[in-house]
Amino acid sequence: MNRDEKNAKVQELSKSFGEACFAVVTDYRGLKVSELEELRTKLRATDSQYSIAKNTLLKLAVQGTDYENLSDSFQGTTGVVLSYDDPVSPAKALSEFAKDHDKFVVRTAGLDGQLLSSEEVIKLSKLPGKDELRAKLLGTLNAVPTGLVRVLNGVPEKFVYLLQAIKDNKEN
Repeated sequence: MNRDEKNAKVQELSKSFGEACFAVVTDYRGLKVSELEELRTKLRATDSQYSIAKNTLLKLAVQGTDYENLSDSFQGTTGVVLSYDDPVSPAKALSEFAKDHDKFVVRTAGLDGQLLSSEEVIKLSKLPGKDELRAKLLGTLNAVPTGLVRVLNGVPEKFVYLLQAIKDNKEN
């Protein structure tokens, strides 16, 4: 890789780190290429990407971004997961992949400028995703007007039952 290619790779990685809302540093030592492709496929479904680069290039790429504090964990075989939308979905995908593949290790992560340990990434993966939270919110928002309509409908309904009872009483 010549100097121009390295500069282009650093620019590309730096742009990706700048746009990302969540970054995870992993160790992929011992995994097969097919297993890494399986991981990449899972992450693409969550609007995330998995990149492998030299540690020196990664250290240069994170300078000036919210993920500068990750530079100490760029050692050995390093892969980086960058998520652009939702931090929970890629954390779930990573924890599922790590359960199936013992050699895959989540080292650390960055979320909103804060450093997260691998245990905190696992805790993050247990939270409900964006779609599930949206569904719960819509259910709650839908329940309030429905309850209000039932309460408002209760008074006239009971009044109609009262009139029906009076009518039945007079007929007998």
